Amino acid sequence: MKSKMFKKLMAAAIAATMTVSLAACNKTPEPTSEPSTAPVDSSDASSEESTEETQTGLTNILTDENGNVYDLGGMEIIIRDWFSPSEPQEARNAYEEAQQEYREWIQETYNFKIKQIPISEWANVPADFIEYAQTDPDENNYIFVMRNDPSMINAMKNGLVYDLKTLDCLDFSEEKFQQNRVHELYTIGGHTYAMSAGLPEPRTGVYFNKRLLKDAGIDPNSIYDMQANGTWTWDALVDLMSKVHRDTDNDGKIDVFAANCNNSMFPAAAVYSNGGEFIGKDASGKYVYKLDDPKTTEALEWAVDVFNTYWQDDPADQAWDYYKDAFKNGEYVFMFEDAYAAQRGQYLFDENDEFDDFGFVMFPKGPQASDYTNCWTDNSYVIPSNYDADRAWKIAFAWNLYTNEVPGYEDSDNWKNSYYDGFSDTRAVDETLAMMKVKGMITYHDIIPGVEFGPQFIWNVGPGAVVSEKVEAIADTWKAYIDEANR
Repeated sequence: MKSKMFKKLMAAAIAATMTVSLAACNKTPEPTSEPSTAPVDSSDASSEESTEETQTGLTNILTDENGNVYDLGGMEIIIRDWFSPSEPQEARNAYEEAQQEYREWIQETYNFKIKQIPISEWANVPADFIEYAQTDPDENNYIFVMRNDPSMINAMKNGLVYDLKTLDCLDFSEEKFQQNRVHELYTIGGHTYAMSAGLPEPRTGVYFNKRLLKDAGIDPNSIYDMQANGTWTWDALVDLMSKVHRDTDNDGKIDVFAANCNNSMFPAAAVYSNGGEFIGKDASGKYVYKLDDPKTTEALEWAVDVFNTYWQDDPADQAWDYYKDAFKNGEYVFMFEDAYAAQRGQYLFDENDEFDDFGFVMFPKGPQASDYTNCWTDNSYVIPSNYDADRAWKIAFAWNLYTNEVPGYEDSDNWKNSYYDGFSDTRAVDETLAMMKVKGMITYHDIIPGVEFGPQFIWNVGPGAVVSEKVEAIADTWKAYIDEANR
């Protein structure tokens, strides 16, 4: 049985007379009253009533140039990925209930069905897409979720990916596309082949062990305070490292190390934090070699200095991800890692308080940067080119509605709910992750065919590395790959 909220939403939408143009089909119509952006407690009757009124005021039926409601003819659309639940999940809060009701409403109003389910596996996603796009289309109406992968460029060059710029129900100037900029990664020569909607996923930052900081006489909250007032810089990090990297029992050996992580993550984050890149894109849309950018080389050389001075040496017989258990065991203070590591099901999620409390801040600013940043690497959504124009338009129209913000919850902080129970304090979520959602960048080395970022370059930038030699060893190869991608 549908809730009273859904019935009101449906009734108001059916009564709406506003005609929305085809080109504006992804825009949320202006509200008739000022919406409440605060999450609603479903147990509070007055709050529920307020949300009902807000949602009905934000929803209007989209019609074509003749005034007819768009009708997708009962089309069934599958968003295929490798990570979604196989079966629909029950709503856990008021927001998820409203989202489910909104999605039911769009399907009933425009006569289509849509679901997101796991079909491919992570490793097979690119190959699965290419195989499907090379064959005659079957009865399925797919939109593929893709990870950033060089095979996407080859698929684009070989005409296997639908040009989304030709679909007038998509407007990439809209905020939900500009928030993550995924479409920019795959826009070449005025053609756009992939997209995503909504805020990006927060990525690489700095985890810190609060107990070890206190043992060294440092208030852990001072790091959050530096982040807030803009003084969280490379120099500030090194100063803290120098104080926590200690021989505590005077036996001539370091007992508490300053830092560790997946070694390739640290120098890459350092480059971005200094305004550098490895491969960029110029104003004309061409990919550009950036390893010789002074901002990039300065960051790499600084990273090597930190490796040489403050890094924990992993035992020779340990796996590459020894740093994970070492952080949980309190062997070092600063770990450079992605935000997802503290979410439920990941290795830093500690339901039983079995290891030390930790904080999380953005990577500190380099001397050439004016603000903090993190490098967004969100999944992309593509339509195979073997669908005809009418079929592709309908799929895009439905996906566009499906990924809109839930009426009544625009600009809400519901994304925080999946993070709060994993972090040891709320400042990590309310301050750091909130910044990461809006202070970020995109870069292009993961999508250039031939470029293997890890084995060809970044894995070799570690303790004792000579940056100029590592750059020189790969420069001509990468330039050739970039030239080929631009062709």
